[in-house]
Amino acid sequence: METHKNLVVFNRRIVSDKEAVVNIMSPTAQFGLNVFEGLRGYWNKNAKKLYIFRFSDHVARLFESCKIIGITTNYSESEIWQLLVELLEQSNYSGDIALRLIIYVDGKGSWSSLDKGELFISPIEKPRKEIYDLQGHSACISTWQRISDRSMPPRVKTGANYVSGRYSQLEAQRSGYDVPILLNAEGLVAEAPGACLFMIRGGKLVTPTLHSVLESLTRHTLMQLATVDGYDVVERPIERTELYVAEEIFLCGSSAEVMPIVSIDGVTIGEGKVGKITLKLLEIYNNVASHHDSNCPFSSWVTEV
Repeated sequence: METHKNLVVFNRRIVSDKEAVVNIMSPTAQFGLNVFEGLRGYWNKNAKKLYIFRFSDHVARLFESCKIIGITTNYSESEIWQLLVELLEQSNYSGDIALRLIIYVDGKGSWSSLDKGELFISPIEKPRKEIYDLQGHSACISTWQRISDRSMPPRVKTGANYVSGRYSQLEAQRSGYDVPILLNAEGLVAEAPGACLFMIRGGKLVTPTLHSVLESLTRHTLMQLATVDGYDVVERPIERTELYVAEEIFLCGSSAEVMPIVSIDGVTIGEGKVGKITLKLLEIYNNVASHHDSNCPFSSWVTEV
């Protein structure tokens, strides 16, 4: 069957992406007044079914972002799910996808607008990362500082927050690196723009505490999966120089999934290649997200479309 790749949910209707138009003077267009979630859908080839990963958790965080930033909306989790299912059924995807859920403020208001937020859902084809094709990346410690709860709270997934990552990303690219890693106001490791950080040190999986760090669902997922698989998982402050002597480092996020870092500031990490624990965690993640084992203790994280 033909796949309809240009359909989106826009204000409770399923329309072509060309019909999804907001006012150029709207708060979302002018100031990034919106909140969003990036979700993944994984195709199970054996079952020939699509599964959305941690849908309820993503929507719960979406509503938390709305509460903190002050956007009200009439949408419920059940209505969002119904609209999503209808969209995917009409689109007829039969492979891995990425989804963007956005609650945005339209109209002609300003950044302080109290108009109710509307909903936009957009799917695109996005194959998962496979362990046999996982590539290592270079990183640098950025001169830019990670946002904090006292200025632009990282807990809120708003489009405006992500512009801060643009400065460090452009800086890294101009210097010949793939990605930047940001420090917080205390000079401790925070995260990369749009992705959290893990390092393997002394055989343990270590990640920074939630200070200037997004409450990432992928971070939480990998911590849970690693614990069940027998790894020691530690949340604690991480200093910059610890990264140089780590055995493995990887970034993670719904979009990034698992992204190995094999050098930082030109310093080789571990053996300078994708590490065994990194590969193992991606393998476990893919199996759980694709619902390959219905008896898996984390099967409630996947929802069949």
